[in-house]
Order: sequence, then structure tokens, then C-alpha cells
Amino acid sequence: MASLAPPRLTILDTSKPHSFAVPVKKINEAHDVQTFLSSRAYHDIMTFLLQLNIAMFPRYTTDSNGSSRDIQVWELDCPRTPFSETVKRLRKLLDELEKTLDEVPPDSGPRRFGNASFRKWSEVVASQATALLQQHLPADLLARHSATEASAASEIESYFLGAFGSSQRLDYGTGHELSFLAFLGCIWKLGGFERTSSGEEERGIVLGIIEPYLLLVRKLIKTYTLEPAGSHGVWGLDDHSFVPYIFGSAQYAPAINGAGEIPLEGSRHGSPNPADVVKAVTVARERKRNMYFGAIGFIYDVKKGPFWEHSPILYDISGVPAGWAKINKGMIKMYNAEVLSKFPVVQHFRFGSLFSWDQDPTPSPLPIFIQNSKPLSQVRSPKTSILSNIPRQEASLPPTSAPWVTQLPTKALPVSGTAAPWASRQPVTEAPVISARKMVPRPVQNTLIGNQHLATQDNENSGTENTMAPPRRVP
Repeated sequence: MASLAPPRLTILDTSKPHSFAVPVKKINEAHDVQTFLSSRAYHDIMTFLLQLNIAMFPRYTTDSNGSSRDIQVWELDCPRTPFSETVKRLRKLLDELEKTLDEVPPDSGPRRFGNASFRKWSEVVASQATALLQQHLPADLLARHSATEASAASEIESYFLGAFGSSQRLDYGTGHELSFLAFLGCIWKLGGFERTSSGEEERGIVLGIIEPYLLLVRKLIKTYTLEPAGSHGVWGLDDHSFVPYIFGSAQYAPAINGAGEIPLEGSRHGSPNPADVVKAVTVARERKRNMYFGAIGFIYDVKKGPFWEHSPILYDISGVPAGWAKINKGMIKMYNAEVLSKFPVVQHFRFGSLFSWDQDPTPSPLPIFIQNSKPLSQVRSPKTSILSNIPRQEASLPPTSAPWVTQLPTKALPVSGTAAPWASRQPVTEAPVISARKMVPRPVQNTLIGNQHLATQDNENSGTENTMAPPRRVP
């Protein structure tokens, strides 16, 4: 358990004049990323992310006598999560955007890349953005006095329009997700959200705004077949999103008494095993409750083939033995290294007055595990995989077949290369290695999730993991 002062994004003092600025591009070369990592914008982004993350941890509750210690959890569509007026308004804003999808149907006919109708949808949203924000945001927030010609509305609208993919490249990725996080951060800094001490408003933001936003984005991706933006391919965590893995792992972490006590290991009692990401029954059940499994479920909706082949990083992470709290810590560290520290992702982020390019003269310290994070490329090579030590004729099998289908190995597959960046190596004997004897398949039945067939055992425990899966790169 780590005792950390809960980070909170500073709200601007309304009694003092503020000079708003239309956000502009600042990251033009790779070396500009280092400047960004010491800027006020970077620190504010990480502070806001940590603030939302801490709020999603389960909490201990006590009765009036202080004797009963129940655990309160925060699941999707949780009736115990109240929504403030601003959260309700932004939910309606997202509903309005979803309705515009019906106005711009995708062009018919097969296409290799994104559907060109997405450009028309983006034009519709851009033409309505000012009116939508005026309708669904507090009037006093948008009317905030500025010492310059730019207004609060101009800053907010810039991040809003950058949050739904690129109409030029017909893609969507974590950089657009970052823009939406900044959009919400702008509203927070301007005092648009209610101030609570128990994380109630932050939970409303995550469950009431960010989750519906992710659902809308997934619908955009499927409707207009948007390409992944800046994807690492199978060597990235996810083609499109990152924050649901952070908040979703926090939902499963051990309960805390307050925001200052953050567990670094363990899982909440009753939470699914991380390895259950390959179990059809568990994924279908938990995606309705949890943001992590919601993102996993979407992967199955849009990808075919074994999970460990198209999502090896997530597959490796599912073998972490230290529980969901360890995964949560690692996801934040990975977000810092693989999103905020990568030029292809942050090059399109824009800087104004609310998320400023100015250097932070007195930055408050971030958690040490974030400061010491390394990019994924420094931890493993994209050219190294679980196939790297398999003879060429086996490695060249069709991608939907396990590499050892035609010839069972006599020992566990060599371990190399795809471990999660926070993995601390342990002896291979502690990993759930599958022996050659156990790899003889038993009768199975196919379970369908979206486009993905998962092999499950033909008995009452139909959610059991496919025994043909390779060993995980367990930390």
C-alpha cells in the first residue's frame, strides 16, 4: 500500500483575469517531445488522469457505528453513481453526436481503408460544434472573461473537435482519446464540474462521460471502418484506446479507505482472474460491468484469430500474478511511455492557455513509477515474438493456427520479447507453462464473440481457457 497525496487538477481562480489562447500545434519534431514532458500541459494531463483513476478504486464503507466494513464498487451503469448536472449535459451531447450517424450513412461497397463518409460526418459535427457546446455546457463557463481576443469556448472546442478521429487520414487512435481527456480537463479547470471530496464527481466523469464516449467511438470505428492511428500493430496494447484499461483495472483493484492509500498489488475479492480475457463466458459477462473487459470485448468484435496472436501484449499482461492493482500501476506507467512520450501520438496535440506549452517551474512530483517508466520499444523488440525460436516451417503456418499445431513441442516454448514493460522477471517455472502432454486438445465447442471464435471445453465450465494457448510472458 502506497500513501500518496491525491492529485487534483487546479481550478482557475474566477476572481483573476485569464488570457485564453486558441490551441496550436507545438510538437513538430521528435525532440519536441522532451520539451512537452516538462511542460505544464503534460503535468496537468497526468494529474487529471491520476485523479480520475484513484476515484475508480473500490472503497470501504462503514455504518454509523464504524463497525461494518462493506466494499462499494463502481461498475458500468452503477445506480450508486450520481451524475451532476454537467455530466448529464455532456451525456446528452454524446447522444446528439450518435444521432448524427444516422444522417451520414457509410458509402456502400468494399474499401481497403476508411469509409469516405466519415469526412462528411466530421463536417457535420464541425458545423454544429459551437451550437452543441453552447447548448450542453454551463453558460457562465463559456462566457468566462478573457484578457485576449480568444475565448474559453475556442479552447474547449479545439479539443472537442480533435477527439473523434482524423477526417483527413480516416483513422482514430490514442491521440484523439487524449484530446477528449483534455476537453474534459478544460471544463474541470474552468470550474464546470462540481467539487467533491470523495471522488464522486470524478466517477461520474469516467462512468457517465468517458464510457459513453468510448461506445460512440467504437460505433464510429465500425460504421466507417476507421484505421488505427499510429498503431504498433500487434505490438501495441490496443489499436484505438488506452484509458479503459487504466480505469477498468482500477475497478478490480483492492478496496481503499481514502484517495491517499493506493494498493500496488492484489485484486478485489470476487473480481475475475486477469487471465480470463481469453474466456468467452467471462468476457461476455464482464464487458457489461467493467471498462477493461469492455475494451477486450471490442477487440473480439473487430478482430479474428487467437487472442494471443492479434493481442500479444494484452495476453502477456493477463498473466501478471500480482493482481489488478499491479496491472493498474503498469497501465499508467505504460500510458506515460507509450502515449505521452511517443512523437507519432502527441504530435497532433494542441496547446493553449489551459493546457500550456510553458515549462512548469515548480512541478509537484508524480508517482515514482511514472517518472521511471520506459517506452515499450526499450523493453522488447517488435521483431521478437513467441514465434521467434520456432523452426521456420512452423512459424509460417496460417495466422489463425497455433504455431505448434502440426508438431507438439517436447518442452515449454522459449520465453522472449513480449513481456509487459513493467514486468519484473521471475523464473519461468512460476509461469503457467503448458506442458506438451496437456496440450493434446480435448473435445471443444466454439463460442462466438463478435467475429471471434473462442475454443471452450465442452462441459459445465465452458468458460475455461483454451488449452492450446501458448505460455504467457508472466512477470
